[in-house]
Amino acid sequence: MRVILLEDVKKLGQKGDVVNVAEGHARNFLIPRGLAAEATQGKINELDRQNQIKANKHKKAEEDARLLGQRMDGLKVTMSAKVGDAGKLFGAISSKDIADAVKKQHGLSMDKRKILLESPIKMLGVHDVAVKLHPLVQVSIMIEVVAE
Repeated sequence: MRVILLEDVKKLGQKGDVVNVAEGHARNFLIPRGLAAEATQGKINELDRQNQIKANKHKKAEEDARLLGQRMDGLKVTMSAKVGDAGKLFGAISSKDIADAVKKQHGLSMDKRKILLESPIKMLGVHDVAVKLHPLVQVSIMIEVVAE
């Protein structure tokens, strides 16, 4: 019997897969538990339509990230902070501070979780920071930290 999996099923397949299973397994286990539905032509067409919509959304998100990445690549952001001895900052500059500064100086809104900081910035100078806008799109921005 052919069924469409509604959930991931171990040793059988992922959500959305159309698989052949024993009729008893489908009728007594998969369908009553909501793990699968019988694969009629209408349901297969609906699944194809949903997969096409999902693919279009992913493609649009990637295109938007590439456009934003082109605008952001090589962007320079200047931030001021209180400084102690030897150019060390009082406190640190975090990814939230960087996101706020980019929004304020350049009008580009970004999620602080997309800024890839290995550790908070604690020294004066110019620092390259990676920003991962999409799994396939990563850009680098320059953060210049100056004394207040």
